Amino acid sequence: MREGVQMGYILKEEAFSELIGRLLDSYRIFAPVRKKGAGRFTDVDAVIYDFVKSGDEIELSAKSDYAPKEFLTPLSETLFYFTEEEVKEADLDTKPVLVFARSCDIHSLKRLDQIYLNNGREKDPFYQRRRDLISCVLIGCSHSYDNCFCVSMDSNRCEDGYVFSVDAYGDEVRSDVRDQRFDEFFKGLNGAVKADVVPRFVTENEVKVDIPDKIPMSVIKSDFWDEYTTRCIGCGRCNFVCPTCTCFSMQDAYYTDNGRAGERRRVAASCMVDGYTDVAGGGSYRKKNGERMRFKVLHKISDFKKRFGYQMCVGCGRCDDVCPEYISFTNIIKKTGEACREAES
Repeated sequence: MREGVQMGYILKEEAFSELIGRLLDSYRIFAPVRKKGAGRFTDVDAVIYDFVKSGDEIELSAKSDYAPKEFLTPLSETLFYFTEEEVKEADLDTKPVLVFARSCDIHSLKRLDQIYLNNGREKDPFYQRRRDLISCVLIGCSHSYDNCFCVSMDSNRCEDGYVFSVDAYGDEVRSDVRDQRFDEFFKGLNGAVKADVVPRFVTENEVKVDIPDKIPMSVIKSDFWDEYTTRCIGCGRCNFVCPTCTCFSMQDAYYTDNGRAGERRRVAASCMVDGYTDVAGGGSYRKKNGERMRFKVLHKISDFKKRFGYQMCVGCGRCDDVCPEYISFTNIIKKTGEACREAES
């Protein structure tokens, strides 16, 4: 048993459902749920994030197709409304939120916070008000999933950042309670057994990457990026499922012909799609998909670390999962490493 830390609990399915019911009185719960037949292919399920109303809805066994960042950075969010006379901030449900997330996704929150809260003199108030609402529940990983490389990115373990954990063991759920406030929700659950619970973490992935420390200009200008000009179709799927992509655009929707009443929306953007680099005067940069791929990859494995001291990518592998052209992000990292070693020799 860890000193100074409340022991965990072993719950049967009925007790877990009862726990969720208790939590729903005080929290909204944002968790992975299985949508039957809603996947990318016929008769394939999708595992996405949504607000749940019962424990039966929460998917603990499968990796989600999308990241939990959708609560913090929705695909489209109205920030405020305006008229000629006033500006009114959009309402937000202020009931606290429990986000059920795996270790890599909890690590991704540090990256989002870095961009929205610690990337200049001012914090983003619209992100901040959502961030203040959430606490994380760690979903343990019993094994490595397809395309995961979290061990290489040091995001396979969480020592903190969650209030309690959930691990599915057959018809049982085991929870490590880290925040004493949540112990009250577990007390008195039917059939709950106190135990010293350690969350399960992945210790090895089938997919491994070795990210080069320095990327010389010769690699940045290498023609191996041209392969992705023909292979990549610029759909942006990789960006929208990525837990650490943060780009957005601002759009004003006008209610009147004179444009003096309407709303301002923040809309998710992708560095891989047409129009992302358009500027005033008709200019546009990185027109080729290979150039866009280079920008995205180097931002994930080099540029972000140069500025903030740690890698942006958390190794969830979702970009590989969803690419319709079967482009592997990890293979690009490996090719980049090989090119760097050749440049040094």
